[in-house]
Amino acid sequence: MGNGGRSGLERAQLGLTAAVAATCLVSIFAAQIALTLAVGVYLARILQRRARFEHLALDAPILAFSIWTLLSASFSPDPVASHESAKKLVLFALFYLGVDTLRVEGDRERVVDAALLGGVVLAAGSLLQYYFLGFDTLDKRPRSFLGHYMTASGLVMGAMVLAAARLAFRRAPLRPPSRADLVRLAGLAAALGVVTLLGAADVFAVEGERLLVAALVAAAAYIAVSRGPWPAAGTGTTLAALALPLSAWALLLSRTRNAWLGTVVGLAVVALLRAPRALLLLPAAVAAVLVLRPAPVIERLTVTDASSRDRYYMWQAGIDMILDKPVFGQGPGMILVRYPSYRWEEAPNPQTPHLHDNALQIAAERGLPCLAMWLWLVAAAMADAYREARRGLFGAGWVAGGALAVLAAVMTAGLFEYNFGDSEVLMFTLLVAAMPYALRRERERAAAAGAAA
Repeated sequence: MGNGGRSGLERAQLGLTAAVAATCLVSIFAAQIALTLAVGVYLARILQRRARFEHLALDAPILAFSIWTLLSASFSPDPVASHESAKKLVLFALFYLGVDTLRVEGDRERVVDAALLGGVVLAAGSLLQYYFLGFDTLDKRPRSFLGHYMTASGLVMGAMVLAAARLAFRRAPLRPPSRADLVRLAGLAAALGVVTLLGAADVFAVEGERLLVAALVAAAAYIAVSRGPWPAAGTGTTLAALALPLSAWALLLSRTRNAWLGTVVGLAVVALLRAPRALLLLPAAVAAVLVLRPAPVIERLTVTDASSRDRYYMWQAGIDMILDKPVFGQGPGMILVRYPSYRWEEAPNPQTPHLHDNALQIAAERGLPCLAMWLWLVAAAMADAYREARRGLFGAGWVAGGALAVLAAVMTAGLFEYNFGDSEVLMFTLLVAAMPYALRRERERAAAAGAAA
């Protein structure tokens, strides 16, 4: 169904979902506002019986994980604080919103375009910070418009892998960007330049960023619901072709090793699905790094630095936490409070907000049963994405291959960072993970309509 045949609520839901896709990469405040409004529209459509809440394969693991998290919060030494921390469970609503909103191929494509636009803004913001605003040391790394460089690097990783999948599985040859694309990209570059100048002068810097985010919300919504000649058929590949090198550049300068490793795995998944022989380029890439010896990479190729040592000892403390409370854990949000009691003397830092590992963090916070439920959730999402990808990568099914690659990247990075607890990364991951289920829903409905005819 084209945009012209939609109800106003459907168009509003699509536009708001696209706004979430773009802004979760640059502003958690804007993304959560857009998500709240989009869920409200979705619920209104359900009440009007214009949409329905369909059962999905992830219902059981999501429900089990959520219930055990709330039980863990109830048994926490500080139940109020733990239940406050557990409120992130509401972000799972984005998964169901995405499945309903993205059930049409054109809608999925345009929401991906919005996400890639957000990725371009994120990566460009990081590069401008590095070269013009002094975010060029290990202690002060570029974070673009976000609150922490770890969040920024994790999202740059996701945008880069998604862009690579978009290009690898494209159905048509690459075309030069249209005049309309160039005009809008020039406007974006000018806006980013102005925001950078305001930041350098420390004059209306916050207001400038807010205006840029507001413009991004409007642009993302317009991309999704526009009936005009723009965005054109090639706009998505143009954004992907721009996001890929910008993200790679920003990722290199981020000096964030978990994101580097996640990116390598995500791109390897794309290569395995598209052309397995492309993996032979990996040794060549390693050789190039050893020959060129780029400083941001070489200085981080070590496991003897303070950060690596601290991870080792915090992981030991996390294991002790699990052994002490294996069923319900220490409680959501309690690691910062409880860590000093379990800290090993050799650990460089006296405190840590989390344990820099998804599995260890979840087990320590919420218990081993909750870890099993989380692993069930992740495994089911990746298996379903793989099954949908096998049906055909050079048609609508490319989003399943992209989702599988992004999930692999996020989970790999999560071996060394608690990115599941990062709201921005979680929102991006949930929206991407919804795409294979939306694709399946579209295919099943088309088959049912064909059988009825």
